[in-house]
Amino acid sequence: MNTVDAKRVLETALICAQQPVPVRELRVLFNDALGSDTLKLLLQELQQDWAQRGVELVQVATGWRFQSRPEMREYLDRLHPEKPPRYTRATMETLAIIAYRQPVTRGDIEDIRGVTVNSLIIKQLEDRGWVEVIGHRETVGRPALFATTRQFLDDMGLQSLDQLPVLDDPTGNANVLEAMAAAAQGVIEPELEPILEAVPEPEPELEVVVVEPVVEQQPQFASAIVESVPPPLVDDFFNDTETDLRGDHMDTDTPGGVQGNT
Repeated sequence: MNTVDAKRVLETALICAQQPVPVRELRVLFNDALGSDTLKLLLQELQQDWAQRGVELVQVATGWRFQSRPEMREYLDRLHPEKPPRYTRATMETLAIIAYRQPVTRGDIEDIRGVTVNSLIIKQLEDRGWVEVIGHRETVGRPALFATTRQFLDDMGLQSLDQLPVLDDPTGNANVLEAMAAAAQGVIEPELEPILEAVPEPEPELEVVVVEPVVEQQPQFASAIVESVPPPLVDDFFNDTETDLRGDHMDTDTPGGVQGNT
């Protein structure tokens, strides 16, 4: 097989592939008739053939693949006007710390950022396939050690971690954070500016007066009558009453004034 036919086979296989293809798998296309070094030379020539096109051939951590050039993204988004995934700055800072300082524990990340790391941030990075637990530190509690994955390198368009920009502070360079988000076809959510509202002067405290309910006492009828009558009249009242009661038992037609039984 000549060089032109070999490049055509490689080109077709890589365009139709859903994932990056490593060189060892590309050798299967030729029944191992071509060595790894020969295939790499053919791939580099194929890169030059596509240099002036909107699609490029790149090598990432897990192999070779065709992908659209970054400057074509603006036009491709018009065909698929979907909102890109949004990442908070805290998420991208955490990812940058893991990428530059790996392996690191959650405590290491918190020491560098100076704030507590939300568990949801770690879970989001794990679900995205960018970080994973590669072991545990032999210390109290045996905290998990986090590192980036090969999927992270593929999504960032990198072959290895050596291709990361050299930085002293991975969280302090906004351009790197934005570039990482853009490589993942996402954007960083803008931070909300704090809104300072005028604090009203405190109003004077009002004195609270507790008013106990007044329970009206119903005076007893008999005692009210007795108290309202002067003492002399009370005595006359009971004397007159006693006289009337006696009179009821007196018979005026009976001699002696006393009614008796016959």
